[in-house]
Amino acid sequence: NGPVNVLVFVAQNVPNSDWEKKVTEYFKEKLKENNATNWVPSLNDVPVHYLKPNSLVKFRCMVQDMFDPEFYMGVYETVDPNTNARVLHFGKYRDVAECGPHQEIDLNSSQTVTSERQTLYCVPVPGESAWVKEISFLTELAYISASQARVSPSTSYTPSRHKRSYEEDEDMDLHPSKQKEQHMGNSCCSGGDIHGCVEPKRLETEASAGHHVISPNCSPPLDLNFPLPGEKGPACLVKVYESWESIKVNDVLEVFGVLSVDPVLSIVNSEERDSSTLEPMECMDTAEEQRVHSPPASLVPRIHVILAQKLQHINPLLPACLNEEESKTCEFVSNFMSELSPVRAELLGFLTHALLGDSLAAEYLILHLISTVYARRDVLPLGKFTVNLSGCPRSSAFTEHLYRLIQQLVPASYHLRMSIQSMNHSRFVPHKDYTANRLVSGLLQLASNTSLVIDETQLEQGQLDTAGVHNVTALGNLITWQKVDYDFSYHRMEFPCNINVLITSEGRSLLPSDCQVHLQPQIIPPNMEEYMSSLLTAVLPSVLNKFRIYLSLLRLLDYSISDEVTKAVEEDFVEMRKNDPESVTADDLHKMLLVARFLSLSAGQTTLSRERWLRAKQLEALRKARLQQQKCVNGNEL
Repeated sequence: NGPVNVLVFVAQNVPNSDWEKKVTEYFKEKLKENNATNWVPSLNDVPVHYLKPNSLVKFRCMVQDMFDPEFYMGVYETVDPNTNARVLHFGKYRDVAECGPHQEIDLNSSQTVTSERQTLYCVPVPGESAWVKEISFLTELAYISASQARVSPSTSYTPSRHKRSYEEDEDMDLHPSKQKEQHMGNSCCSGGDIHGCVEPKRLETEASAGHHVISPNCSPPLDLNFPLPGEKGPACLVKVYESWESIKVNDVLEVFGVLSVDPVLSIVNSEERDSSTLEPMECMDTAEEQRVHSPPASLVPRIHVILAQKLQHINPLLPACLNEEESKTCEFVSNFMSELSPVRAELLGFLTHALLGDSLAAEYLILHLISTVYARRDVLPLGKFTVNLSGCPRSSAFTEHLYRLIQQLVPASYHLRMSIQSMNHSRFVPHKDYTANRLVSGLLQLASNTSLVIDETQLEQGQLDTAGVHNVTALGNLITWQKVDYDFSYHRMEFPCNINVLITSEGRSLLPSDCQVHLQPQIIPPNMEEYMSSLLTAVLPSVLNKFRIYLSLLRLLDYSISDEVTKAVEEDFVEMRKNDPESVTADDLHKMLLVARFLSLSAGQTTLSRERWLRAKQLEALRKARLQQQKCVNGNEL
């Protein structure tokens, strides 16, 4: 961090636009170097009180909301009233203007330059799998250990503040009662003296209440606005200085920037704040808006961005960007593709066991897990492949155990248990709170390529209220159109998404789907939990990592169909229509082409071959025959 601190110091203190460019270019080049990003401490892994203020940090996050652009003093001048000595300062990468003990900011100085920056409210990627966090942390830890570097606790807070090691943090996580006892006496400040009170341990990295954290000034609980319940991790205000026009709500970013946790920010809402020290801010309309937009920095730290990059994926086992023609990236892809066939065979076997011996359902589950929306034609999303796995056993919590296995394979996921209670009382669709001037999150505010497993097996008879009907409608729109209509009170705004939806049900799902596969268990384990757990323990960690790479990599590959194969498929379809004009429709052709696409990609082939087309037809014939058989057995349509 030596050169980092020097350059950040220069950037903050030398009012010269050339230095701004030099700092940005320096970091961009440095971070491109071999494994350089692993040296930078991450707010996803390291509690903020272990990090030095004004040091370089990174944060892997999703943009939950975008606040209005804010103005700040890019260049300002201070004056000493006694000597009239003047000093120019650089305001970039700062929240608080620097002003010495005998200096005042000259707000009327002709040297003052007002600049603009965009504030993003960012949260950890919703539903991010534990293995993603673990592998990311271990990778960084390996590089830190190799250099014998260690992250030092912050010295910016009062000496009375209690600091804890990682081991103690983990002990508190495992024994919440200890944490509660420790903070019973220091969760509030008395007498109004913020500097004299012991600040409670910051909870943003361990905020397990899902949404609410108690702020130091004893105001109502601060809602961190996580889309999913029970989420852990920090929320951050990310200040972007350039190219923010390309960033959208729900984008997944990795940002590198200067950490700002100045204690003065914790009293930004207090009457005691010193207006000569804080940079001028727009007068906010309501106290609630002020609380949301200027939360205590100890709970919601600020990051001033030097470099931000959109992530294609969050799988730490893959190179960050697979589009680049770098030799190492190409080598990684070619090496993995050379061993793709045995990996697919092992994954098929693993999922066949997970689906109680049903190899056909396992084939379709693989196709589902590598599916992705690759384009949109007007309003129609191309590439979505929602699977309804019907025939699932209700009594054995089968879906719960299946989800746990899927969670071990994909980088981000969520298990939505459908019940009358959850439909009527959950908030699925984000809505605009005009009082606080923010977007209030909902369960369906998810990052691209998140796996959403919807469990209908627990659904019982009951009455949906208005909210329940809206939630079911929102799920239907997500599945059919891959969009969520956010509620802005006076209008609704479409937010396109790319969510893999798997629906488990006893009969045919109440929700739409692209493909229904009826489960035919070949084995009924006496103890479902024991059976499913043994599947995971039987898989070597190295093999499990190959499964994870396989599913993430294949959904990023390009795919095409040659003119020759296109013509052959058209002729084949015409022949099928002649033989069975009533049951073969255009929808069947679309479905077969979709199955053929993902079947080809699952074998590492980026173009459709005659062999894969015939295999897709065969799989579809088996699937439809199974549905017809079940229909005859039950005497009604599934």
